[in-house]
Amino acid sequence: MLGNFITGVSILAPAGMLPELSHEFGVSIHEAGLLITFGAIVLCICSPVSAWLTSRFDRRVLLSVTVAIMAAAQFASMIAPNYATLMAIRLVMLAVAALFTPQAAGVAAMMVPPERRGSTMSYVFLGWSLALAVGLPLVAYVASHIGWRVAYSGIGVIALLNLALLIWRIPGGLVGTPVNLSTWGDLARNPLIVLLLVITVLQTSGQFVVFTYLGPLFEKLGGNSQLAIIAFGIYGVMGFIGNVIASRVVDTWGAYRTSLTAIAMLLVGIAMWALGAGLVPVMLASMVPWGMAFSSANSMQQVRLAGAAPLFASATVSLNTSGLYVGQAIGSGIGGFLFSHEMYYAVGYVGVGFLVLALITVFLSRR
Repeated sequence: MLGNFITGVSILAPAGMLPELSHEFGVSIHEAGLLITFGAIVLCICSPVSAWLTSRFDRRVLLSVTVAIMAAAQFASMIAPNYATLMAIRLVMLAVAALFTPQAAGVAAMMVPPERRGSTMSYVFLGWSLALAVGLPLVAYVASHIGWRVAYSGIGVIALLNLALLIWRIPGGLVGTPVNLSTWGDLARNPLIVLLLVITVLQTSGQFVVFTYLGPLFEKLGGNSQLAIIAFGIYGVMGFIGNVIASRVVDTWGAYRTSLTAIAMLLVGIAMWALGAGLVPVMLASMVPWGMAFSSANSMQQVRLAGAAPLFASATVSLNTSGLYVGQAIGSGIGGFLFSHEMYYAVGYVGVGFLVLALITVFLSRR
């Protein structure tokens, strides 16, 4: 769970410091946002590839090396002299970081009996909720009040702590089912898995159209970019609460019903943002349903994928993680285009469109 926290903060940190990075390196907000977009493309490609290449590795060694490289990258980012160097460090780091979330899910699935798999995987993914509940608001606050370089160093220190805990606590000798090239073909021919991956791409695209540029949007629509720190906090705290609730009810409700509820709440939250754009109380209130649903929606996707092909959980979860990053790239790319053309009110409605399509696809996946 702590490793997912580090991974989530490492991936999303630029979203909390876009104005500071833009000012420091003399680039536009849109160009600074490319740290998210290009990073998501790297993550998308590397997640399934790394799952294939490392399927025979001891999981304790694999997770520990991944976190060690993430820690080193944070300290390297702290001293980056220019935008190009920061981008290069980030892309190298994310090529390795793509390993962590799917392999963590696979390790969790191997460490518990099948009847506890859903709640355990939801618990592991609380790390992403914490990254947004605590990590991202803290990154945004430190970047704006102390400095973005200090924010990177703080992430690095926590990553070193996580490294020590992984080495200490993860059992040795955990190796999953080897992933062969034929595995990807078998998974691609499974219609349920394909639908689940489409849901992931659509719901993530809809969120990241808005989420990537949350700070600049609050400045343009609400007059104060610092409101984004409050929004990140609400979003993350509600995400933590939502995932805790989902982990408690999934074993009785079932992953489909829990997933349907979460995607519907995402749609409500994004619709509130779109309709309330320019009204600060409504924009902040939209973070409540949106935040409560974002993490539980993703956790339920992982649970449904693990149930669809239990022996290949690390492969299917890596594909889902790749889908998350495809959605991040699509959403942040569209959001950056709209923002650079001053179409600030259109951003929310594009997000609503993606979430409507995601909800329809959830219905299609019911069986």
